[in-house]
Amino acid sequence: MMRAWILPTLLVLSGAAVATGQISEGSPGTAAALLPAFLTLAGVNSPLIFPRSIGAQEAQRRTAVDGRPVVYWRPGCKYCIRLRIRLGRSARGLHWVNIWRDPDGAAAVRAANDGNETVPTVVVAGRPHTNPDPAWVRDMLSPSA
Repeated sequence: MMRAWILPTLLVLSGAAVATGQISEGSPGTAAALLPAFLTLAGVNSPLIFPRSIGAQEAQRRTAVDGRPVVYWRPGCKYCIRLRIRLGRSARGLHWVNIWRDPDGAAAVRAANDGNETVPTVVVAGRPHTNPDPAWVRDMLSPSA
């Protein structure tokens, strides 16, 4: 879990350093524009944005038991962030697999996408769906689906 905080921490520190440099050079406006950009990048790469990831094998085991979809994602992916934000609280009803931390997850995504690591890839009832509409994914979580 500690490794998940490395990138967001580096982004915050880098943003602070760049903003400090801009202020010392007499450009507080540039600093005021850059610091929020770095903080936003840190936020979207934070482990707080996505539910806790599990391994692909564990996700497959769990989905076999409860039927919930599996989402293969990676940090920094704007489409993954879009999916996560648009799902809101219902995102916790999915099994999330970070393909950068799980080689089996990356392999599953490549197998579903002609060798490409295209995310988000959502697997519902054993069928992969690449970058599906968030409303459709939310519908797959409903008891009637």
